[in-house]
Amino acid sequence: MSEPTILVTGASGLLGNAVRVLLESGGRKVLPIDRTPGAVDGREVTVCDLGDVHRLHALAVENRIVGIVHCGAHSGPMVARDNPNSMVQVNIVGTANVLEIARIHGSRLVFCSSTSAYGNTPDGPVQEDVPMAPTSVYGASKVASELLVSAYAGQYGVDGVSLRLSWVYGPRRTTDCVIRTMIVDALAGLPTRLPFGRDFHRQFIHVEDAARALVMALDKPDLPRRTYNVTGGSYLTLAEIADVVRSVFPGADIELGPGADPVDDIQRCFDISAVERDLGYRPAISLEQGISTYSDWLRAGTASA
Repeated sequence: MSEPTILVTGASGLLGNAVRVLLESGGRKVLPIDRTPGAVDGREVTVCDLGDVHRLHALAVENRIVGIVHCGAHSGPMVARDNPNSMVQVNIVGTANVLEIARIHGSRLVFCSSTSAYGNTPDGPVQEDVPMAPTSVYGASKVASELLVSAYAGQYGVDGVSLRLSWVYGPRRTTDCVIRTMIVDALAGLPTRLPFGRDFHRQFIHVEDAARALVMALDKPDLPRRTYNVTGGSYLTLAEIADVVRSVFPGADIELGPGADPVDDIQRCFDISAVERDLGYRPAISLEQGISTYSDWLRAGTASA
């Protein structure tokens, strides 16, 4: 019989790669898949589009898939903004295809959801049972996928759970991110000027904390909830985040205007007591530590460019 294998979707992405590395460092066999061909830091990735259900099933037949960490998706509301149909096909249909693998092969499934599923929130602490009111197709795709995970659990007995991650940052993030902008500008000796954000809160989580939470969920079956909030434990304005960047780069020249990010939701502090209680998760990487390691990675990339 083949070795028990964990399927990781989106394995070329920021979070999928971190999950894959964490699993392999623990001695697990991983089948990393992504629609993007090639290797990540020397680690080969198997090419498979989540929309290719026949390819997915063929790979599952060839491997003993006992668990799935589903990170494969358009990774935020800023991605595919002008192609909502692609967001639906990749995020919702892709999740349905992965759930079929879990159903047929009896695999445990952990779905990488997002706090974007909430949309704008009431006053905090915001718990998991607050009604979902997404303001983007991306957020709606996460709600739909969470409901599919719950429905597959109720109808077919698939043991699945969804983790609503806040803004993920850290080494290998290359998409739009205010922390990345501040660091890149500081490294280049350039000023950062944003016309908003001084009093706007955003909750970040370091990629390694996010990956650890997903693996902890994978390793704890039959959880009492189907959804959990997972953040890095901080609730700071962008001005306060800029202060943390300045603690790493004392010369950083950052100025922010008042008001909310015009393309983001206004969200209050998320309650992570449920994931702390049921999974034993605690954020391990402070924002200052995370910005420091992210800076090192970005600096190394700048030096080698």
